[in-house]
Amino acid sequence: MKAQILRCAALALALVFSGTAFADKLAEGDQEFLEQAAQNGLAEQSASRLAQTKARDPRVRDYAQRLIDDHAGMGAELQALAASKEYTPPKEPSMLQKGKELLIANLGDNDFDRRFISQMGVEAHESTIRLFEEASRQARDPEVKAFATKHLPMLREHLRIAQALKGSVDPARGTDDKR
Repeated sequence: MKAQILRCAALALALVFSGTAFADKLAEGDQEFLEQAAQNGLAEQSASRLAQTKARDPRVRDYAQRLIDDHAGMGAELQALAASKEYTPPKEPSMLQKGKELLIANLGDNDFDRRFISQMGVEAHESTIRLFEEASRQARDPEVKAFATKHLPMLREHLRIAQALKGSVDPARGTDDKR
C-alpha cells in the first residue's frame, strides 16, 4: 500500500513537472501556422521582387512593392513572436512555392503580369487568409492567435487589390493588356 502511494505521488510529480517543462513550448498546430505563415510571406516577397523587374504594368509593380513592404513588416513581427516562443520558423519559401515562382519567372512579358496577379495576388492570398482565419480561431497560444487576427485585415486588403488588378491585366476578363 505504501509503495503504491509512493508510485502515485512520483507519477503525480512527474506529470506536474513535465507540464511546466512544456508550458513554454508551442502547440504543434501553432508551430505549423507560424511555419506556413513565414513561408507564405517569404514566397510573396520573393515573387514580388521578381515582379519589380519583370512586370510591365506599373500598377502591378506598385502592388508588388506593397507586398514586399507589408510582408517584410509582418515577417519581422513573426520572427520576434517565434523567438519569444523558442521556435525558429523557416527562412525561405517551401520547395513548392519556389517551383511556382520559377514557373512565372520563365513566362514571357505578356503573360507575367496576369500570372503574378492571379497566382501571388489572388490564389496565394486566398490560401493565406484561410490559414490566418483558422489560427485566429483555433491557435492555443494567445499571442499567436492575436498575431493572426491582427494581420487578417492587411491580407484581405491585398486580396481585394489583387482581384481589382486581375480584372485589368487578365485578357480572359476583357482587359487593356497589350499583346
